[in-house]
Amino acid sequence: MMKKLSAEAIGTFWLVFGGCGSAVLAAGFPELGIGFTGVALAFGLTVLTMVYAVGPISGGHFNPAVSLGLAIGGRFEWNELIPYWVAQVIGGFLGALVLYLIASGKPDFVAGGFASNGYGELSPGKYGLASALIIEIVLTAGFLLVILGATSKKAPAGFAGIAIGLALTLIHLISIPVTNTSVNPARSTAVVFFADTGALGQLWLFWVAPLIGAAIGAVLWKALLADD
Repeated sequence: MMKKLSAEAIGTFWLVFGGCGSAVLAAGFPELGIGFTGVALAFGLTVLTMVYAVGPISGGHFNPAVSLGLAIGGRFEWNELIPYWVAQVIGGFLGALVLYLIASGKPDFVAGGFASNGYGELSPGKYGLASALIIEIVLTAGFLLVILGATSKKAPAGFAGIAIGLALTLIHLISIPVTNTSVNPARSTAVVFFADTGALGQLWLFWVAPLIGAAIGAVLWKALLADD
């Protein structure tokens, strides 16, 4: 069990450090900034690489919503859910901490939103609460459908990590302007304590919506698509 939890913590560390790091350190860099597209690709690459690196040990969830969805889908043991959540949150927080220590070394550093998620004034496009709630639910549900399908017995072996990583990239391309993209409560929790905004007060949505979305995706898979 300790190996599984360590793998989840390391994978979530990498997701937060790499994905949020691309936003904090590289997205707005003068002339060389990678922009929204680069950040979306970075998040996808973090999952793709860690699915192959530690996925064989823990399943490569790196996300409390994914763990919940897999449990509902019958692919994960319920008694391991809370330990996985704890490992994911700790790993994500450590990733954000290391990122903060690096970013704060810049002379004119201002934490600002620090890649946190939000709605209203904290949304990159100033989208409201309803828009944020809907998009996080829908995209997390879609993410679970991809994960369950790509890891099913009839899916081509060895390609699940690619499909999952590309799905997360697509999710970010769609929703960065709306919520700065969560679909992952551990990712949202990791950075919120370093932000200089009111993001902490909005964190609830980025637990509630992804967990609801994951449950919907898993139920849809079991009811309509599952054959294993």
